[in-house]
Amino acid sequence: MDLSYQLYSARNATPWPNVFSALAEQGYTQVEGFGAMFDNVAELAADLDNAGLKMPSTHLALDLLETDFDQALAIINTLGAKHVYAPYLVEEERPTDAAGWQVFAQRLAKVGDKLAGLGITFGWHNHDFEFVALPDGQIPMAILLDNAQNITWEADIAWVIVGGQDPLEWIEKYGNRITAVHMKDKAPEGENLDQDGWTDVGTGTIDWAGLMTAIKAKTLASLFIMEHDNPADAIAFGANSIAYAKTL
Repeated sequence: MDLSYQLYSARNATPWPNVFSALAEQGYTQVEGFGAMFDNVAELAADLDNAGLKMPSTHLALDLLETDFDQALAIINTLGAKHVYAPYLVEEERPTDAAGWQVFAQRLAKVGDKLAGLGITFGWHNHDFEFVALPDGQIPMAILLDNAQNITWEADIAWVIVGGQDPLEWIEKYGNRITAVHMKDKAPEGENLDQDGWTDVGTGTIDWAGLMTAIKAKTLASLFIMEHDNPADAIAFGANSIAYAKTL
């Protein structure tokens, strides 16, 4: 399996060339980008190349993809990314009923069509809010996947769990839509509060060994991306997590 590192985890450990060289030394051959790091994409691409890293996947804001597709495409092409995921929806923009989520799904589908014509897959990266039931009992994530049939899913398993859902059930039902998996881990309750309750992959409460058996058997995932939203040491997190992931 292809192991990657979500660079959002190292946003406080820059400069990027230092981060890239450290990750390469740990055995990473690829990383996943995020929107705030694309001010100078040509320089970023050169720094990645110098470290021997590739960026096959990246997060890009839906707003950018909708309002300045040419700029978004320039970022994608300069980095050589083949998988693009819209990563988030701020709370004030989140629909509050099924009809609203259906409309949002169509926005995703429209972008997905444009990128598919260029040989690039497009999908949604979840947090926990997509798994909180609406007043009528429907789950927003299901509405997105059912109403935007052309998009893929970058499944952030830990957030599925935080959202109160069983990831194995979602893997069973929507595994053919999952093209990438974010690997992150929850510390035991009350621990690592300075790290927002997250921990290195393999050291927390999530059964990654069991999950990986299901993911490999039931999904299309080709990218397995280490992530920690607020690590005390982003470089040590990378080393510890890839060492564990290689055992799976």
